Amino acid sequence: MESDSRPPPYYENYAYQPENVAPSRHGGGYTYPSYTSPYYTPSVPHYIPRVSTYHSTPVPSVVQPKSSSAECTPRTKTIMYVCIAISILLIAGIAAFLVWYFVTDSCSGSKIKCGTTGKCVTPSQWCDGIRDCPNGEDENRCVRLFGPDFLLEVYSSESKDWYPVCYDDWNDQHGKTACEDMGYNSNTYVSSQAVPFMDASKGFMKLNLSAGDIDLYKKLYNSKWCSSVRLVSLRCIDCGMSTKRIKPRNRIVGGTAASLGDWPWQVSLHARGTHLCGGSIITPEWIVTAAHCVDGAYSNPYYWEVFAGILKQPEMMFSKGHRVKKVIPHPEYDSSSKTNDIALMKLQFPLVFDEFVRPVCLPNPGMMFQPRQQCWISGWGALRQGGNTSKVLNAAVVPLIDPDICNDRYIYNGLILPTMICAGYLKGKVDSCQGDSGGPLVTYRKSLWWLVGDTSWGTGCATQYRPGVYGNVTVFTEWIYRNMQANR
Repeated sequence: MESDSRPPPYYENYAYQPENVAPSRHGGGYTYPSYTSPYYTPSVPHYIPRVSTYHSTPVPSVVQPKSSSAECTPRTKTIMYVCIAISILLIAGIAAFLVWYFVTDSCSGSKIKCGTTGKCVTPSQWCDGIRDCPNGEDENRCVRLFGPDFLLEVYSSESKDWYPVCYDDWNDQHGKTACEDMGYNSNTYVSSQAVPFMDASKGFMKLNLSAGDIDLYKKLYNSKWCSSVRLVSLRCIDCGMSTKRIKPRNRIVGGTAASLGDWPWQVSLHARGTHLCGGSIITPEWIVTAAHCVDGAYSNPYYWEVFAGILKQPEMMFSKGHRVKKVIPHPEYDSSSKTNDIALMKLQFPLVFDEFVRPVCLPNPGMMFQPRQQCWISGWGALRQGGNTSKVLNAAVVPLIDPDICNDRYIYNGLILPTMICAGYLKGKVDSCQGDSGGPLVTYRKSLWWLVGDTSWGTGCATQYRPGVYGNVTVFTEWIYRNMQANR
């Protein structure tokens, strides 16, 4: 292979549609860092905002009734023309309102909606110490979970940094409020626990009990002293639990059929009655998938049905799926480079969790996923390149690959950006394929399953020196929480 060669055209992992390969980029020595900034500024050539496609009601044709008695008088014609004009204006007004509503509801570009007020603000306006949203959502929900121990952290707009929360005077009601501020429903709240801290040099956020009945954020203040010598560990949802036994078994292309309860967060996304993509449950109402799955006309939420807790596709044909209320693709998704290939779906009604339907844990800031770490992929994708999608859910073990290796000129030649993760084998044989897009790439750590990536793209399926490429969910965790907050 010549040094300046590029990969052949690759296939998007849904609907068997070939894509032109993205332009070659200079390879960079990327690692899997801890992204402390709420948003990663992508390197994209351009961005064209998309507007959800909706079918407007066609204007009915007016048919004059036949009359055998007499012709229409001028007065009758005038009245008829006025009625027609009023009808057309009324229908046009309704159509204009619907277009305005859906466009403003989505917030164009990278903006986020302020609750139900309709106002949109930029990501940089969140947690900057200035109240930009009418109800202050951009300043009173500056909370996050950090690391594998789910440490609660609060952002201080004064010092422009994140601080852990001292366990002094903390209780479950404060915990539920913090979870709601991250976009979770208080019904999924699990617990607030005290964990010892190792480094106190940074300081803490501490409760001011004399502050009265005000927002949690306003009750917290910076302090260098924590008498309990413990921090708040907050579990907003019982995530990452599975009946899966950790035994590496190879195959999606060349894989093994899954059992009920192995991957309870895995869902099948049907558009117009056909499986197109996979997705991952993160709350009873929210699904993570790939942005390319909902591109173009597929951004219409009414096209989609979500099936959870079912292993076989034929069974879904006779089951009632969950309808989708809202589709939120990442605003900086670029279809040519596949950067920021992630999207959210909000369901019309929440899922009911059981041992076969459960959420996966989002990776918290501060978590590090190292090359060669064992991960699992799952989906109903094709068992071979160009083949039909599988009738049963399959799973495979794939290790993470160092981005420097994946960006080698003989592999992906600089196409792997920090918004992406490579996983698989350079020799091929095991990989995701068409129909697996949007599905989970997960790893097992501290007795929990974590969502490391969402299936994005690759050259062929299980091809030598062309491993699978996945959206790097660690980069998007803050974006996910912000949209959950803004669309509660």
